Amino acid sequence: MKRLSIYAGVAFLSAALLLSGCVSNKKFRSLQARHDEMRAKEQALTEKYQEAQQQLSSANTRVTSLEDQIASERANVKSLQEALNQCLTSSNQGNVNISKLVDEINASNRYIQHLVNTKNKSDSLNMVLTNRLTRSLSREEMQDVDVQVLKGVVYISLSDNMLYKSGSYEISDRAGETLSKIAKIIADYRDYDVLVEGNTDNVPISQPNIRNNWDLSVLRGSSVVQALQNEYGVDPKRLTAAGRGEYNPVAGNDSESGKTRNRRTQIIITPKLDQFMELIDKAPESSPNSEDVPRDTTRTSPLRQ
Repeated sequence: MKRLSIYAGVAFLSAALLLSGCVSNKKFRSLQARHDEMRAKEQALTEKYQEAQQQLSSANTRVTSLEDQIASERANVKSLQEALNQCLTSSNQGNVNISKLVDEINASNRYIQHLVNTKNKSDSLNMVLTNRLTRSLSREEMQDVDVQVLKGVVYISLSDNMLYKSGSYEISDRAGETLSKIAKIIADYRDYDVLVEGNTDNVPISQPNIRNNWDLSVLRGSSVVQALQNEYGVDPKRLTAAGRGEYNPVAGNDSESGKTRNRRTQIIITPKLDQFMELIDKAPESSPNSEDVPRDTTRTSPLRQ
């Protein structure tokens, strides 16, 4: 619009000059200068217009980009809100599960405490059993008898010199008094099972009715079991005879003293297995009373080396 106005002005001046006839040089130069000035302004305005158009286009591009970002952020916010709602729902369910888990943990702790109390009772009984047995044995008998408590099990190790006739599985006369004392202790502890296990050194046996050390060890264990049953009245249902030959040594077989230690029969006294299985299969309904826990829980060390 401004450009048309300028041209119109120039045309009007030119027409006026033509109508008026002649115009002085001074006046013409003035009009020419005015015309050049107006052309310069027109050029400047055109450049500004073009620059403004470019800025507007750039601004529109930025607006479009911002609108896209806003739309993306709104979608992200919606997704986060949905995830939050799902978490809140899961959390409510999780609180219920946590409560159940706490109850189960408490029940497990009560069960563990019950097992600990039972083990402490067993350890205390083992201590009493061991003390009674060692007090009943004479000093001479203790030369051939070793009593230990290892991992809740009582081990009574008897030397073959005391138990058997040389190179035989027949029980000697001097073993009778010692076995009678052991049998009395076993009979008093009815909740314990008894395993009698024969052991030998690595010297091969040469007997017509004994094939090897396996046979000898089992026969020796069986001899003690039958003596406990037939001569001392131990319930045979509590007894088990076994042999380990030369394969469970407690010393080296490269010396006579080592071989002597390896030639032994062990009477192993353990709580009945079915009682332990009952504990495993069924947890207690309530926590045991604190007074059930024995005060003396000292570990038992071997009485003799």
